[in-house]
Amino acid sequence: MHITQGEYATATKKGEMITTILGSCVSACLWDPVAAVGGMNHILLPGRVWEEENIKGTSVNEMELLINAILKIGGQKSRLHAKLFGGAKMISHFSDVGLRNGEFVLSFLETEGIPCDGQSLGGEQARRIQFWPFSGRARQKLLGRRDIPEESNMELSKDIGAEVELF
Repeated sequence: MHITQGEYATATKKGEMITTILGSCVSACLWDPVAAVGGMNHILLPGRVWEEENIKGTSVNEMELLINAILKIGGQKSRLHAKLFGGAKMISHFSDVGLRNGEFVLSFLETEGIPCDGQSLGGEQARRIQFWPFSGRARQKLLGRRDIPEESNMELSKDIGAEVELF
């Protein structure tokens, strides 16, 4: 199954895989290795830098929704492990939203006592993530980068549109 921004999914069976594509967003892949269940979310911090209360409230909710969904399918919070992906700086002349996304999720895991077994955060490339909750296995493929100049115009948009791959 494939998830997009603001979504999460869980799985319980061997061979079930959850996928997503990330830029500045972050995905937390959480699983319980004893119950062999888990899930993945796709988080982008909302709001502006000065709206920290709104940012934390929305993103904490997204993490809690995933954890609660895992508990409903037999996982235990005390046994959860995490792998994190995403948080890229996709457009060089804008603020680094990806960095903030990664920092938030790392802080959340530390506060909740959930160990992070691995992470691939930051950089300047989008990622395609595949996660198998039954085993906790995750795979990342870095996607090509295309710099977007500050002065974008219709011709550039047409060129980029010709290379869009829809999923």
